Amino acid sequence: MNSANVSARAPVSTRTSLAWNAILIAIPVLTAAALFWLRQVQVQHLANRTVANYGTAPAFQLTNQDAQPFGSTNLSGKVWIADFVYTSCPGPCPMISSRMSELQKPLEKTDVHLVSFSVDPAKDTPEVLRGYAERLHAQPGRWDFLTGPAKAIYDISSKGFKLAASPDGGESGEPVHSTRVILVDRRGAIRGYYDATAPDAVTKLLADTTHLLREQPKP
Repeated sequence: MNSANVSARAPVSTRTSLAWNAILIAIPVLTAAALFWLRQVQVQHLANRTVANYGTAPAFQLTNQDAQPFGSTNLSGKVWIADFVYTSCPGPCPMISSRMSELQKPLEKTDVHLVSFSVDPAKDTPEVLRGYAERLHAQPGRWDFLTGPAKAIYDISSKGFKLAASPDGGESGEPVHSTRVILVDRRGAIRGYYDATAPDAVTKLLADTTHLLREQPKP
């Protein structure tokens, strides 16, 4: 084989390699776009269903990841979504927080607020929660991570939202809490509970949130 043939084939091989690389990069991007579009279609389809009312959300006053006071008055007039987690959780918390993080993009043009209550407030100081928020790429001013007196937080869960919670009920003495995410409307009414471990949790939650935003538009 002479040098001319080798030189002629080299650019072709390079172009083929570049083409395959482009395809391999494009596949996950296109897949993600298709899944996002499909979720939006499902959300719009479900958004017309009736959203129940489970009573009034509890009032509270705690401290957020910036060591600033944060309470139910900060959420007055807003649709908000809440969960209960803790940063050292060996169980479902990473999934719950991941599902909450998934809500940020589709809700970015709304005034919906996200709230995460720590059920291990002794360890989850504002500084620890701030690091946790950063790892989740939490949008400043849109997602607050709360700590405070343990009794207050457990009362919010068990008495306020009627969700089981125990500071040391796990097999190794770790906190036990619900995997449900809660949807609250602008009037402070609890409008939905969603098991964050369910595959369709985010889709149903986004659908009902969209319904509430139509039912109760921003003043």
